[in-house]
Amino acid sequence: MYQVLTGGCLCGGVRYRYEGEVRDANYCHCEDCRRISGSAFGVSVPVDAAGFEIVRGEPKGYTKSGDSGRAVTRFFCPECGSPLFTVPPLHPEVRFLKAGSLDDPSAVRPARQSWTRSRVSWASIDPELPSFEKGRS
Repeated sequence: MYQVLTGGCLCGGVRYRYEGEVRDANYCHCEDCRRISGSAFGVSVPVDAAGFEIVRGEPKGYTKSGDSGRAVTRFFCPECGSPLFTVPPLHPEVRFLKAGSLDDPSAVRPARQSWTRSRVSWASIDPELPSFEKGRS
């Protein structure tokens, strides 16, 4: 579905805008997503990089290899630390917006969960969603 999304960090220092197709979101239970979200899982919304722009501020990036062995760069506000989006170097044409950074979270439609072998026992998600023990290979 074609949408206009806006979002940003807690302090307002970094703001972004996206215009284009919005794909279904993913719950990720990997250790890195848990740590970056400070919660039981991360929720990301894939969008096309071509429609994405930073409209205020300059996010800081941190690159690390994930459980898959592939590098991923996570961007966050350098002032308040809010996670904003992720760029996988293998797919620079995609941005994974962090659902919690969206101004209107109703745009989020989780359709699957990945890295369930790493999930915590005290949080549950709809068991009817397609699930993958690792990434969505």
